Amino acid sequence: FGDELNYWVLHCPQLLLLLLFFMGHQATRGTDTECINTASNCSNYYLSFSSQTIHIAIVCAGYNASRDVVTLVKSVLFHRRNPLHFHFITDSIARKILADLFHTWMVPAVHVNFYDADELKVCVSWIPNKHYSGIYGLMKLVLTKTLPSDLQKVIVLDTDITFATDIAELWVVFHKFKGQQVLGLVENQSDWYLGNLWKNHRPWPALGRGFNTGVILLLLDRLRKLKWEQMWRLTAERELMSMLSTSLADQDIFNAVIKQNPFLVHQLPCFWNVQLSDHTRSEKCYKDVSDLKVIHWNSPKKLRVKNKHVEFFRNLYLTFLEYDGNLLRRELFGCPSETDHNSENLQKTLSELDEDDPCYEFRRERFTVHRTHVYFLHYEYEPALDNTDVTLVAQLSMDRLQMLEAICKHWEGPISLALYLSDAEAQQFLRYSQGSEVLMSRSNVGYHIVYKEGQFYPVNLLRNVAMGQVNTPYMFLSDIDFLPMYGLYEYLRKSVVQLDMGNTKKALVVPAFETLRYRLSFPKSKAELLSQLDMGTLFTFRYHVWTKGHAPTDFAKWRTATTPYRVQWEADFEPYVMVRRESPEYDRRFVGFGWNKVAHIMELDAQEYEFVVLPNAYMIHMPHAPSFDITKFRSNKQYRACLKTLKEEFQQNMSRRYGFAALKYMTVDNNS
Repeated sequence: FGDELNYWVLHCPQLLLLLLFFMGHQATRGTDTECINTASNCSNYYLSFSSQTIHIAIVCAGYNASRDVVTLVKSVLFHRRNPLHFHFITDSIARKILADLFHTWMVPAVHVNFYDADELKVCVSWIPNKHYSGIYGLMKLVLTKTLPSDLQKVIVLDTDITFATDIAELWVVFHKFKGQQVLGLVENQSDWYLGNLWKNHRPWPALGRGFNTGVILLLLDRLRKLKWEQMWRLTAERELMSMLSTSLADQDIFNAVIKQNPFLVHQLPCFWNVQLSDHTRSEKCYKDVSDLKVIHWNSPKKLRVKNKHVEFFRNLYLTFLEYDGNLLRRELFGCPSETDHNSENLQKTLSELDEDDPCYEFRRERFTVHRTHVYFLHYEYEPALDNTDVTLVAQLSMDRLQMLEAICKHWEGPISLALYLSDAEAQQFLRYSQGSEVLMSRSNVGYHIVYKEGQFYPVNLLRNVAMGQVNTPYMFLSDIDFLPMYGLYEYLRKSVVQLDMGNTKKALVVPAFETLRYRLSFPKSKAELLSQLDMGTLFTFRYHVWTKGHAPTDFAKWRTATTPYRVQWEADFEPYVMVRRESPEYDRRFVGFGWNKVAHIMELDAQEYEFVVLPNAYMIHMPHAPSFDITKFRSNKQYRACLKTLKEEFQQNMSRRYGFAALKYMTVDNNS
């Protein structure tokens, strides 16, 4: 079992997943045969059941649980052959994260509904609970009243579950329920309910070893007829008179009910919930990898739990953790999906593009829907009472992670970052951030993962994602390679008041400089910066290669300026600015290198924003290796030709949208 499989998990994880996938198909076929032979309503199984929707309920609250859910969902999607309907009971945080994720994931034959956990708190808040899951650990008790009244059955899962087989195999077990059985559960694999773990250990009452509620099959229609709500409430009230609180949340109450009513439970084979907490009998649930169905990391230690084969389980889990979620967008074989209007409209738009167009890939990227996981890490923000707060906005890929700590040291205010990563890179970023004292000490930084897809770096999509998660009235639109001056955050907030930003349309320009030195004594004042500028340690940004980009800032005037001054838009102007949160988005047609900021500044000018340069603000670009996109721009003639075409089309669009006032944009030199 161990050595050979661990080799495959460690060295060929994707191949192992495919092996498990086909093994799961074989196992399901065995279940199918049994189903056909033993239940009349299972006849023509492949014709009917393969298109039957499987309903799954999950309670999820907070940032960390939202990440866990993604891994669970990946494992389910990888093996599934049926349409799925997820029912998420969530707080506002998890709902925001998961709604955005599923909307951008666009997996065929998957439906999602959300239910407000905050509205359910009143139903269970009277129950004292010592378990680390808190009040959300009690909400599985109220699913009969939470889920739609016409929903007859559902599989309920904890977030720390990993599937190693098709969930349809579990769904068909409902056919085995007999009599008044309404709950499908696996026996608890620890000695907890035996009451012998330590002296004076007193667990809640349970039938034998009790049952684990990490995986539950619920026959909702029968439970409602049995008045489940009244049943569990009366039991909980009675037991709490002596127990005072639950230790294992809903599991204690489920077990107390079953102790009084053993006829309610259909015991599932233990491979449907292999419980990997310390001191369990989980190793008796399987003899070979083909026996694995569901892995349950039900210890607070999670992946650090002690188990004979924990390395195998851990590596299987990590494989799903890093698995490319885009590969799960496949259509189901032999099962017609319901029409998804978003997907249908997208396909129609893409079909209208000319595949023979030399710029087809550029045009296609504009409509690519990138899977997005907002607030990948814990985030907290307290709104400022004076309505002057400002968020720094930037985007980055894996090769710029080293800038994060420095930016956090320079900018104490809220930050919104969009990171363009693969699934595996997202986990590397998670480990990197968790190992950084600087990053972990900051809770006001929102990290939003946009998953990689296609051949271009979608720079403006990333900026739009980061802008979309800004919670402050103002945002400073920066780039990851820039370090803002110390104190810029407070300076910008004061400028909001000084320049009456709340009542005027202004874009406050922060002059940009650069250094070619990897080690720089960062100037702590304008005087120090001017000294370094005169010494040649610093330069105005892109002075050597792209003067036009920042020339309108008028650095000569800035040197002696003591008050803000207005500048006019000029062709190719691309300053870094602070604007109101409601400002226009970046144009997605520009990807990679070239015109991505220029077009946005042009849009601001067309909407009659005033460009006002701040006399005591500055930012410095730090040196780095050339990006892949700028290398393509410099070396690929077709890349430059397509960029020229996109620029012309953008200028024409501006003319149509803004009329006579936009004629000046038509005269911009297209060779710039």
